[in-house]
Order: sequence, then C-alpha cells, then structure tokens
Amino acid sequence: MERKGFSWGVVLGLALLGFSRSVGWALNKGLSFPLLSSYTESAFVKGTILAAEGLIGLFVPVLLGYYSDTLRSKYGRRRPFIMLGGLLAGIAALMIYTAYAMGVPLWGFALALGFFYLSMHTYTAQYRALMPDTVESGQRGKASGIITLFEWAGNLFLFGLAAFLIAKAVAETGESEGIKALVQTPYLKIPFIITAIFLIGAALFVYFVIREPKAPEIDDEESLWEYLASIVKKRDFLKFYTAQTLWWMSFEFIAIFLYGILAYILKGSASQENIKAVTSLGLYLMALFNVTVLVGSLPGGMIYDKIGRRLSIILGGLVFAIPQLWGWFITSQKEIVVALGIAGIGWGILMAASYPVIGDLLTKFEREAFTGRYYGFFEATRSLPVLLAGTIGGAIVDLADDNYRILFPIGAVLVLIAMPLIWSMKELEVSGK
Repeated sequence: MERKGFSWGVVLGLALLGFSRSVGWALNKGLSFPLLSSYTESAFVKGTILAAEGLIGLFVPVLLGYYSDTLRSKYGRRRPFIMLGGLLAGIAALMIYTAYAMGVPLWGFALALGFFYLSMHTYTAQYRALMPDTVESGQRGKASGIITLFEWAGNLFLFGLAAFLIAKAVAETGESEGIKALVQTPYLKIPFIITAIFLIGAALFVYFVIREPKAPEIDDEESLWEYLASIVKKRDFLKFYTAQTLWWMSFEFIAIFLYGILAYILKGSASQENIKAVTSLGLYLMALFNVTVLVGSLPGGMIYDKIGRRLSIILGGLVFAIPQLWGWFITSQKEIVVALGIAGIGWGILMAASYPVIGDLLTKFEREAFTGRYYGFFEATRSLPVLLAGTIGGAIVDLADDNYRILFPIGAVLVLIAMPLIWSMKELEVSGK
C-alpha cells in the first residue's frame, strides 16, 4: 500500500474527527443516564437501553469495516462511510433532544438513542482504519498518542460544557437537582446542538481535505466468514481482542453507572432524586477523569514505541486497576476524586498503547490491506463490553440490593485477568523490544 511518512496534517485531521466523535459519545455518557432516570429508576432497564450501543457496535463495525476494505471508488475506501456516518450522527443527536423535549414515552426516547448509536457505528471502523492506512508502523505510537489526546479532550469539552450549563441553570432556577434545573431552562439544547455541529463538520472536513492512499490490490480476497475464522486461528489477535473486551467492560461499569455509584457512596442510595442531585458532580468528575487521561495519553503513545508494546499496555492496565480495588473502601468525595484521577492516567496510557496494536499485527502478518475489517472487530470488542456491562452490571447492582460500589472491585479483576493475555502475545513486539 502506498503511504507517505508521518504527516501532521493527516494526523491532526484524524484527531479532529476523533474529537468530534468523543463529543458525541460523551453526550451519551453524560446526559443519557440522568435523562433516562426521568423515566425509570431501574438500573437494569436503564443499563439495558444504554447497552443497545454495545449490541449495535457488535455487528455494524465488523460488517461495514469488511466492506470498506473491498470498496473501490474515487472518493476512497473510508471517507464515504465517514461522511455518511457523521451526517447521520449529527442529525441523531438533535433527534435525542427533540424526543426528550417533546415528552415522548420511554420507548420513543430509546429509539432516538438507538438511531444515534447506529449512526455513530456506521463509520467507527473506517475512522480507526484510516490511521494505520496513512501512518507507518514505527510512527503509529506517536500518532495514537496525539489522536487519543484529542479524543479524550472531546470528552473533557462536553463534560465541562454540560457541568457549566447545569451550574448556570441551578443558579437561575434555584433548583437543587442539577439535571432537573437544566431541563427547566433553554440550556439543555446547547450540548446537543454543539455536538451535531462537531459531528457533521469534522466528517465533512475529513471527506474533503484528507486524501487516502491508493487502495492496494487484493489478490486473495477472503469472504466475511473466512475473515472471522482467521481471527480465531491467529492467536495474538484473539488474545488481544479478548483482553480489550475485559478492560473495556471494566471501564463501562464505571462510565455507565457513575451517577449511581456517586449517589450510593455519598448519599446512601441511588434513588432518582439522589442521582439527579449528583449529576453536576458526576459531570465534573468525568471532566477530571478526562484531564488525567490526557496526561497519560501522550506518554502512553511514546512509550509504546520506546519500551515495548506489551510492557506499555500492562503498565497502563495496572495503573487503571489499582484505584478500582481501592474503590470498595471509598467513603468520601475526596477519595473518589483521587481514585478517578489515578485511574484516568492509567486509562490514557492503556488507550494510547492499545490503539496501534491491530495495525502493527497486520503489518507483521502482511495483511495491511485488511485494516477496515480488523479494526471493525477491534470496535466490536469495545462495544461488546457496553452490552455486557449495561445488562450484567445492572443485574449485579439489583442483586446486590442497589450496592453500586460492588462494580469497582469486579472491574479491577477484569483488568487484571486481561494482563496475562497481553504478556503471552508472541508477535506483538518489534525487534529489540
């Protein structure tokens, strides 16, 4: 495949796309749970609705990633999917707000969320595949660090914006419950409008500005089922995908149920009133977590190319897991802040070090023409945890008499199980690492 050396223009263009997508996912993480709490208090029902993202992401990126590898058009293999997905995702973000503002029933609001998830996953694999398509293997750690930095900066931007708007709404209305105050003001629409602008604008920018390398000629094209079977046959792919599923499930336990965790620890129960009362704090803590992810992401990308692939991933995993073990004993807001801050640094290292793995394995096995399908499966193993964490996490909380704290140690164990899988990967390292 034709590929130029490291290009700041291409990497920053991809970083902008990553920023916009993270703004979209942060909108979902930051506001969907408290808005759903207006419909139901059941952790299982809310978790199951949010888990639809995982169900959609389990299939759509795999299929569309595969077909993007085979696409031959003058507009490239990835960019048509990126433009279509970005446009639909922006429209879907506006639909979520409209559905809630119009007072549609729970099933209608859930359908709006589902359309948003489908739109976002329409171009997930293509966005991921475009980096290894355009960046040489030895430079992917640096590129991943920059892209990861922008991705989590997008989360930080949205969480910070939402927290600011809630604080402003509380001050104007005198309402103590943050999300309730936001709903009573015109400010609720602002995050959705800004998200739509970013999603549509970034997709159009990539489509019209970034140029893909010429698509390689594929002499021995594999069928969809042959591709899926090849993942099982190549043990390093299987080990990595399994490990990624485990650590993302750990992350999603916290991301999906953070408001419930905060309400339980700080107020004694995760009632609808208590969850609404901690919404503003939750958004600030999400912003804090993303700040520390930024701190970990750039060095995480650099050490990937310096100290070795396996060691950098394990370092990030351990720093992420240890604060979760402590989470079982946390009783105060200060302790929550410290734990999430440390975990964020580990998560930033882990994200920057894990993103380039699939591209490097494809280089190792001389399968670089197939980045779309393999990054499609990469995204499926990030989506499966949303499905599992939403349903299983909600069920665990219900069985534990609404004890949301239990999700901390379970998440830590999942990360620790993933680390031996990474260490046992035989083909991950490059010469001298």
